[in-house]
Amino acid sequence: MKPLHSIILLAALACGSALGAESTGSKDPAPLFRSNDVLEVTINAPIRQIMRDRSDSEDIQGTLTYEDPEAGETTLDIGIRTRGRFRRQTDICPFAPLRLNFRKTKGTLFAKSNKLKLVTHCRNGSILYTQMILKEYLAYRILNTLTENSFRVRLLRVTYVDNEKDKVVDTNYAFLIEHRDQLAKRIGGEVSRAESTTVSALDGAQTNISSVFQYMIGNTDFSPIKGVPGEPCCHNHVLLTDGEDKMLSVPYDFDVTGIVDAPYAVPNPRFKLRNVEQRLYRGRCYNNEYLETTLQLFRDRRQAIYDLLDTVPDLSGTSIKKVRRYVDEFYKTIDSPKRVDRDIVRKCLR
Repeated sequence: MKPLHSIILLAALACGSALGAESTGSKDPAPLFRSNDVLEVTINAPIRQIMRDRSDSEDIQGTLTYEDPEAGETTLDIGIRTRGRFRRQTDICPFAPLRLNFRKTKGTLFAKSNKLKLVTHCRNGSILYTQMILKEYLAYRILNTLTENSFRVRLLRVTYVDNEKDKVVDTNYAFLIEHRDQLAKRIGGEVSRAESTTVSALDGAQTNISSVFQYMIGNTDFSPIKGVPGEPCCHNHVLLTDGEDKMLSVPYDFDVTGIVDAPYAVPNPRFKLRNVEQRLYRGRCYNNEYLETTLQLFRDRRQAIYDLLDTVPDLSGTSIKKVRRYVDEFYKTIDSPKRVDRDIVRKCLR
């Protein structure tokens, strides 16, 4: 197994900045995550019961059907449960996020994928919440553009059918997130079960990329080194190790960010921010030696990031303009040495 630190160095040498290109140590993702095409699926299950009971510990049986380009219409048995903390609350999201447990996927698009998180639209019939899901999907894609050490995602167009009444509940966008074990296997590591770690134990170059990315999208709801007591590290990060070199802490869950600007999103009061759109850098001073290389990576990927805006289907003109303005402001900051010093270097955490 190639050490994670070696992956970072190889990528940095290949493109002149840390982790900017396809890593020579990375393996192919599972079949589902090899394409960015929208996948049309139908989930047939007791949807209303699932949303009413909101169990995060017991699967309810259902099926997922999609059109396979070779085999034609394909139906897979799945177990379904709700998941999450914040978005599983009824008053926040009447339609909760889901976890799908796939059965017998060999030879299908879902081969090598069994337990996957499905990020859903939160509220039926809401254009606002549909745009929110598309913008969160975009955030994951932006991070993919910057580093292979990031979760792959697959955008779906899902028709939810309640099989107790044989009635369509809703049709909307959602996206599946690569399982943490898939991510670890792809980049050559293992998921750590440690409850916490230290900044010095993490790969500095990768951590700095993640920190600047979080600043770019306006996220303060994370910790790469600590999680909820009694649970594996870390808060909205997954900790990976190869047992030999520095660990990686890979971020996920980007709904409470400025770039998404969810209706329910509010900043942590301790940061004294006006709203989630106000950026606050929460990177570590320990990793400032990597900062100029990291900022150059973001400059090099600027056009690729803007180009992503045209690849997300049904992202509205209003959403595109708003996201573009938000990203523009980030680039104005990193292109100004004075603003970098004021808003990033002097704001880093010691």
